[in-house]
Amino acid sequence: MAARFIVEADGGSRGNPGPAGYGAVVRDGDTGQIIAEAAEFIGHATNNVAEYKGLIAGLKAARELDPDASVDVRMDSKLVVEQMSGRWKIKHPDMQPLAAEARTILPRGRVTYTWIPRERNKDADRLANEAMDAGKAGRQWEPRKPAAAKAVATAVVAEPPLETAAPKAGWAAEADLGTPTTFVLLRHGETPLTPQKRFSGSGGTDPELSERGRWQAERAAEALAARGSIQAVVASPMRRTRQTAEIVAARLGLEVRYEDGLREVDFGAWEGLTFAEVQERHPDDLAAWLGSAKAKPTGSTESFTTLTHRAGVARDKILARYPGKTVLVVSHVSPIKTLVRLALGAPPDALYRMELSAAALCAVQYYADGNASLRLLNDTSHLR
Repeated sequence: MAARFIVEADGGSRGNPGPAGYGAVVRDGDTGQIIAEAAEFIGHATNNVAEYKGLIAGLKAARELDPDASVDVRMDSKLVVEQMSGRWKIKHPDMQPLAAEARTILPRGRVTYTWIPRERNKDADRLANEAMDAGKAGRQWEPRKPAAAKAVATAVVAEPPLETAAPKAGWAAEADLGTPTTFVLLRHGETPLTPQKRFSGSGGTDPELSERGRWQAERAAEALAARGSIQAVVASPMRRTRQTAEIVAARLGLEVRYEDGLREVDFGAWEGLTFAEVQERHPDDLAAWLGSAKAKPTGSTESFTTLTHRAGVARDKILARYPGKTVLVVSHVSPIKTLVRLALGAPPDALYRMELSAAALCAVQYYADGNASLRLLNDTSHLR
C-alpha cells in the first residue's frame, strides 16, 4: 500500500507585500509524526504567494518520500484551500501559475484539502517565521538537527540529502537512556532466483520461497523462539517476506503487521537477470547505478536515494509504534543494508561492502537520544 501523508503548510509576509517566507511539514498519516520539513525565505512577496509556495514545497516533500502517496493538505489559508479544491476561481495573475504548478506535483485524485484554524498550524507557521527571520539576517533557513526517530528535514525539497538521522560518535549508548528499541532484521529465505544471484525486486514476478527457503525460515523461527525476546513482527508485503514472516510469527504466537516501505527496490528491466546479463545488456546504466545512489536501474522509478527515504520513514513508523520493544523486521537485501548503513552513519557506497545471506539476522538498537548501535550483522549460525 502507498503511504498516507498529512501536509501542513503556511506562508507569511511582513508588510504584505514585504519580506516573505514559507514553511511546510509532512506528517505520517497514521502516527501524526513529522517526517519532513521545508522552509525558505523568498524575498519580497505577498502572504498569498508565500502560502502557495509553502503548499508547493510540502507537496514536493511528500512526493520525494513516496511518489505514490495520498496526501491530505491542511492549511489555515481559506483562500488557498478553496481555490485548490476548485470551489473558488483564481483571478490573481501571481497565483495562477503557482496553483497550476501545485496541481502537477501529485495526481488530483490523491490530494485533498482541509481548512484548519491557525492554532492547529503552528509547526508550519513556526517554520515560515524562521525562514523570514533568516532572511532578515541575510541568510537562508537551515533545518534543525533531526531528533530521535525523525526522518530528514530539508530546505531544498527537489534535491534531498541521502542521509536520515545518523548516530553520534562516542559512548552515548552507555548512558542511561532507557530501554532501546531493538530491530532484529531478518532477510527472507531463498527463492528459486536466490541461488542464481538474479535481480529480484518489487517490479518482478514476486517469487515465493523455495523448499530450502521454507527450511531456512523454520530454522530462523526456532532460533528466534529460543531467543525469547521478540514482541512484534513487521514485514515487507512481498510474497517471500510474507511467507518468511508468517512461518516465524506462527512459531512465536504473534501477528504480522505489513509495512510497504520495507519492500525491495524495483529493478526495472533488470528483474530476473544476473549481474553479468545486466552488464552485457545495459552496461551504461549499470555503471551509473554502481557509481551513484541517485541512479536508477533501466526502466525503474527507484534509486537507492528513494529507498533511503522510504526505508527511513518505515523505520520511524516502527519506532513510534513500538518504543522500547524488540521487533522482528522481515525484509530484503537492500532495505536491510540501508537500515544498517543509516545506523552506522556510513556513506551510500557502503551498501556494496556488506554481505547479507538468505535468512540472515542483523540487529540494530535505537536510543532515545537519536543514536543507533549495530549489534549483529549477517548471522547465519541458525542455518548450520
